[in-house]
Amino acid sequence: MQPIVETIRNASTEGQAAVVEALRSLTTNPGALLRNLGEPSRGGIQVLYNDARLTILNIVWAPLMVLRPHDHNMWASIGVYTGREDNIYWERTSGGIKAKRAGSFGVGEVGSMGPDGVHSVVNPIDKLTAAIHVYGGDFFAPGRTSWAGENHEPQPFNQEGLKKHFEASNARFGL
Repeated sequence: MQPIVETIRNASTEGQAAVVEALRSLTTNPGALLRNLGEPSRGGIQVLYNDARLTILNIVWAPLMVLRPHDHNMWASIGVYTGREDNIYWERTSGGIKAKRAGSFGVGEVGSMGPDGVHSVVNPIDKLTAAIHVYGGDFFAPGRTSWAGENHEPQPFNQEGLKKHFEASNARFGL
């Protein structure tokens, strides 16, 4: 895991574009990432590195898992190394949020959004999906928002609720 962290940390000193290139380089060899991080066996979040300036996570999405719209208040980039991750990108409106565009990322593909971005995540396949997620700040810091319900009501982002959501998603597939 250390070479992954060092590669991304070094790239981050040059900004998000350099992180995107580092993720592209890392995800072109998914076998090496799987050997380094281990074969995913259940959905969850593994912290690879975290400080006030940078967070690097190994996120494994349970099969068919959906995560509602949320923000990060910092730039974010992802590199998929197994499975597929679909994102819906939302724009803030006077009435809440509205879907703007979508992106679908497979093995070796990288996606990014800026610090004002809002997105939701879907694992559209019936197997685990894993990606390296890199954030330009402390992913776990308070002050984030998620949007829930059919009217996308804003509410404070809940880290404990996220953990429970992963557990429930795993349970649906006996993981």
